[in-house]
Amino acid sequence: MTVFSSARRPAKAALALVTAVGIAVAAAGCGAEAPVAPSTEAAQPNQCAGATIDDTAPITRSTEILIDAPLEAVWDVQTDVEAWDEWQDAVLTVERLDDGDFDADSRFEWTTPVPESDFAPADTLTITSSVQELEPRRCVLWEGPAIGEAIQIDRGVHLWTFTETDEGTLVHTEESWDADILAALEGPDHDAVAGMLGGGLDIWLQALKTKSESL
Repeated sequence: MTVFSSARRPAKAALALVTAVGIAVAAAGCGAEAPVAPSTEAAQPNQCAGATIDDTAPITRSTEILIDAPLEAVWDVQTDVEAWDEWQDAVLTVERLDDGDFDADSRFEWTTPVPESDFAPADTLTITSSVQELEPRRCVLWEGPAIGEAIQIDRGVHLWTFTETDEGTLVHTEESWDADILAALEGPDHDAVAGMLGGGLDIWLQALKTKSESL
């Protein structure tokens, strides 16, 4: 993805991006801080119909959670995108851009708020997600831009896999972000960006767990 941000030092602009994208693309928020448990930078290879995230991108993150609910129920909650705003506080609006079942050709548009920070004004991102690959009740991969008044993200890739186990449903997710501004990050700045992405993924998974187990 490419981020456009004027008159800011690269590190500060990237950290502003973390605040925005950690909420938007990773659907973080829900009125809570990210769990302490870290996400792993390098996970076992995961694919959906042979496709996966861009593992050469400057920022990648993965995490997973075990949900005490049937696989079909978890899958239905996650792929009923029009109901995301019912269980994710960070989703303001969501709309399918196609008709019929959620499948490998589906597209959807959703909005999420970006709070004011020291580096950027309050904003609202509009995210257009296009499903690239989907295997029913097993995996889905989507990608797309996020556009706001102050921030624009050209591309992020997000993969989800679902595995039935004796204890419940194991949900694994991973995401990649690619931009020149991210490639320039090193040390603590890089770790801060990766940590925020991982925290956002953890929050999304926890919300999915709470919703699925409540059914």
